[in-house]
Amino acid sequence: MSGPNDIASSPACLWQVGATLGEGVLWDAASAQVWFVDIKGRRVHRCDADGANQRSWDAPGQVSFIVRAGDGGMVCSLDDGLYRFHEDTGAFAPLLAVEAEVPGNRFNDGHVDADGALWFGSMDDAEEQPTGALYRFDGSKAERHDDGYIITNGPALSPDGRTLYHTDTLEKRTYAFDRAADGSLSNKRLFVELQDGGYPDGMAVDAEGCVWIATFGGWRIDRFDAQGRKVGEVRFPCANVTKLAFGGADLRTVYATTASKGLSNEELAAQPLAGGLFSFRVETPGLPQRLLRLEK
Repeated sequence: MSGPNDIASSPACLWQVGATLGEGVLWDAASAQVWFVDIKGRRVHRCDADGANQRSWDAPGQVSFIVRAGDGGMVCSLDDGLYRFHEDTGAFAPLLAVEAEVPGNRFNDGHVDADGALWFGSMDDAEEQPTGALYRFDGSKAERHDDGYIITNGPALSPDGRTLYHTDTLEKRTYAFDRAADGSLSNKRLFVELQDGGYPDGMAVDAEGCVWIATFGGWRIDRFDAQGRKVGEVRFPCANVTKLAFGGADLRTVYATTASKGLSNEELAAQPLAGGLFSFRVETPGLPQRLLRLEK
């Protein structure tokens, strides 16, 4: 197996924003900007590719991901469903109620596939009960495709779109599903079980079909080939790495969010960059991030 940081440059902190639970990082190719959220801090953040022109907005709830829609707008999650986010005014407008009847749940990770559908997961906010589920939003309705999770994470798809990866964080397991042309899932199987420290968090897939998985409490991002074999890792100066996105003009710059959640005062003092937005360069480009298709 490859050694630390031999597949990438060392991560540099672009924005020492101090997020409690940074997540949902998005490369917005049209504007060449990076978006991400702080779930527990209830904020949306945006900056240029080099970390300049930083801007933040307060959210009225726990915002866990944000994506760009095909009509040019932004869509994000709050505790009770999907919302449109208007960056010019900072307003949040309801788009679709999802699990509004489960007050103990919130949403976590989200990803738009090549067809423009949004895959996203819910979870128990107390991180105790298996009330989380995996959903697919086709632009008009959200359909449940799997359940029984305490913490869902990292939906991502293979380059051909035929395999969907999804994580059960507390079980330290990432699963693979066969994805049909109509979006239905089948043949759920274990892809990777993390055994060398930390919990699998958000993920992204590169152009070679390798799956990059951030580890919460593991100080790193792991890279696995399509057979689930670990082929490299990127070490971080802070423990909780939560999500990554490939960006830049060549899709070879990785942006990654981190979190200070759960760290003691002593750990925070030793990890002053915890909660920051990081970037590093890689040899293999990622896949372009897609636009959410919304029904008229």
